[in-house]
Amino acid sequence: MRYIWGTIGLIAVGLGLLGIILPLLPTVPFLLLAAFCFARSSERLHSWMMDHPTLGPPIQDWQDNGAISLKAKKLATLSVVAVFAISWVLDVKATVLIIQAVTLSCVMLFIWTRPDA
Repeated sequence: MRYIWGTIGLIAVGLGLLGIILPLLPTVPFLLLAAFCFARSSERLHSWMMDHPTLGPPIQDWQDNGAISLKAKKLATLSVVAVFAISWVLDVKATVLIIQAVTLSCVMLFIWTRPDA
């Protein structure tokens, strides 16, 4: 079972790292999943992740306080606005735009109601 958790954790880290580059792919949820998986599979990988200067702090903020940094909130907002604007410019159907607007609004509401890290 440890190998399954470890494999899922490594995949989650990979997706999280891709999320740093790709604006539509979230980073922190994948890193949280990776930390969860590594806690069940490898103390060494879990420690590496939690002690990493870039990856560790957002995970620790979330675990300790359910907090998201102001910088991450602003970047998420910018990404959401960009995605919606692209959909608008590409003349996506109104029904899809409405669904997208409702979904993205819920995401923004969740993000902005979390405490600042």
